[in-house]
Amino acid sequence: MGLEQNLNNITFDPYYLGQTVLKYQVPLDVFSIINHVYETKYPTLPAANKQLIGKIEKEHSLFYQGTDTSKMHHHNMLPKNIIDWFDQAMDHYLNYNQIKGYKKSLNSIWVNQMFQHEYNPVHVHQGSLYTGLSSVMILKLPNSFGVEYSSEHSPTNGKLQILGSTSGQFAACDYSPHIAERDFYIFPYDVRHCVYPFNGPGYRRTLSANMDVEYNPIINRETINVRK
Repeated sequence: MGLEQNLNNITFDPYYLGQTVLKYQVPLDVFSIINHVYETKYPTLPAANKQLIGKIEKEHSLFYQGTDTSKMHHHNMLPKNIIDWFDQAMDHYLNYNQIKGYKKSLNSIWVNQMFQHEYNPVHVHQGSLYTGLSSVMILKLPNSFGVEYSSEHSPTNGKLQILGSTSGQFAACDYSPHIAERDFYIFPYDVRHCVYPFNGPGYRRTLSANMDVEYNPIINRETINVRK
């Protein structure tokens, strides 16, 4: 089966927080296959809680090619065309940011299924390397994130918050998108992010993928032109 979209022609939205966050829309076939794999293979998926910081009961791995440890061993529950799509998406991010001559390796993919009151505190990612790309894919959302007990005009229940590394007056240093199913956000390992809890029935299912990138800021970085 071929993928619906070629990433060379994909539409995406950039957000600059000192570092770049790129937002994509996941092709419907990729989105459907990932949800299907998670739902049909759930009883056999390795638990990922021991190596994650989330205050979430249902954290399960779909792919791991890092170093075998007592917490996780090599496995892959996803078909090749899905792995290839992640590889292409990460290539697009690196090429857009004018990174050259890089080597990369997909390290891990896992799913968080959050219920009311669960949350992900502020954290960063790493794989086998400290340099690389992480991501958040929105797979399922509840009908509502529940009652906002204050500041209803600025809801935060269930929100993804991405915190940039820039600072100072007039700087755009954080990003809290209005998430929808099939959204996919890519950003560097060291970009801090978190997910706020919600209240009420239903669940919030998301995926994260980590891609190690051998990165030298002198060798692998092209001169950046100011974007207009």
